[in-house]
Amino acid sequence: MASPSPSLLSLFTLLSLLTLLPPSTTQTTITLSLSPPAKPPHTNPWKRLSHLASSSIARASHLKQPHKKNSSLTEIPLFPHAYGGYSVSLGFGTPPQTLSLLLDTGSSLVWVPCTTHYACTKCDFPNINPTNISTFIPKRSSSAKILGCKNPKCGWLFGPGIRSQCEDCAEGSGNCTRICPAYGIQYGSGSTSGILLSDTLDLPEKSVEDFLIGCSIFSTQQPSGIVGFGRGLESLPAQMGLKKFSYCLVSHRFDEESESSDLILTTGSHYGVTKTEEDLGLSYTPFVKNKLGNDSAFEEYYYVNLRKITVGGKHVRVPYDLLVQGSDGHGGTIVDSGTTFTFMEGKVYEAVAREFERQMAHYSRDAGLENQSGFRPCYNVSGGEEVVLLFPELVFHFKGGAKMKLPLADYFSLVGESMAVCMTIVTDMGGDIVGGPSIILGNFQQQDFYLEYDLENERLGFRKQTCK
Repeated sequence: MASPSPSLLSLFTLLSLLTLLPPSTTQTTITLSLSPPAKPPHTNPWKRLSHLASSSIARASHLKQPHKKNSSLTEIPLFPHAYGGYSVSLGFGTPPQTLSLLLDTGSSLVWVPCTTHYACTKCDFPNINPTNISTFIPKRSSSAKILGCKNPKCGWLFGPGIRSQCEDCAEGSGNCTRICPAYGIQYGSGSTSGILLSDTLDLPEKSVEDFLIGCSIFSTQQPSGIVGFGRGLESLPAQMGLKKFSYCLVSHRFDEESESSDLILTTGSHYGVTKTEEDLGLSYTPFVKNKLGNDSAFEEYYYVNLRKITVGGKHVRVPYDLLVQGSDGHGGTIVDSGTTFTFMEGKVYEAVAREFERQMAHYSRDAGLENQSGFRPCYNVSGGEEVVLLFPELVFHFKGGAKMKLPLADYFSLVGESMAVCMTIVTDMGGDIVGGPSIILGNFQQQDFYLEYDLENERLGFRKQTCK
């Protein structure tokens, strides 16, 4: 038998090598500007903190009991929607219409105030006229389409069985004229409802066609929309097929400074020469799937395995059934950009607070400030910043050995010229909020950390970093 020619051998060799080599670099990054919380209307910093505490508890109630109506909704103080959260500007439609939306890793739908008939009740905030809120106008977009019941994306919100519930949309039916049902979503600080559209998402150097968005027509305490970064199919990361996204949250700052940082979206996989995890300085811990699976309302949350909490190097004894998810899906820890102050279920919070109180017994407690602010413990620190630097360190220890050592400003707040500080972690004093995650890691405790949500490898990475 004749031997292959040299050129043929070279071809075989090249093909063999190509099957062994990883694909070429196809990674693309998109950088967006992430704005810090809006300037609050009150001049008393402790009143602002107290409001944020109330809002954080209301948010925790929703995340822990997503199907339960929040009866205390109308009792929450009214503040601008973005106060306490971080916002990003996105363009929708052809030509694009730009709106500022709240970044939320605890929910998935991307929705915008929509049409000239948008109505928002309890939205008469300082500097916000509820009759003059920026809205998306579908009629001005040549690519906007109302979503029909037959569209698979309708099932992202309502489940695959929705087609059988729609008139003329039974399985196998070729005639479907009914639109996807109206949605209604409740958040800790408000609610919204509307219809689903598909339109073009406009990003720097990239556009995403047939992007699912919620066209909200009625809202309560929600003067601006939300961009969901949760784990649901309707979220921005899922619709764009992101491999990862990352952000670095600038300080809340409780003053008049206003700076922004970057929200980085990464599509495609990056193969070949790149920086190692050590070069990036990131510590990683794996995401944990909720044990109730895809039928659970908790499936869109970013769960992580928090192994232990230490205060001043002392291991805080937290009940195991709260620290780790049980077979009923309750317990465990989630990371949520939409919650301001970290929430801990009563038994977890009490264990942490008691350890701080034990190690800080030589400081003078401020009971009046505790009653005024809703935080505990609070201390007089007449010695100034030098004394504050001696406070015990709070560290979250995650599976895989990752340690999140919080800067003091992330868990004790010294506001303005006040010589008093309070621990900025909240709980439900009445003990009525049960079920769901036991710990919700809020954005206040994420300040000046670079966080990477590595969706491709199912893990969370973080490092301390001064955010610009």
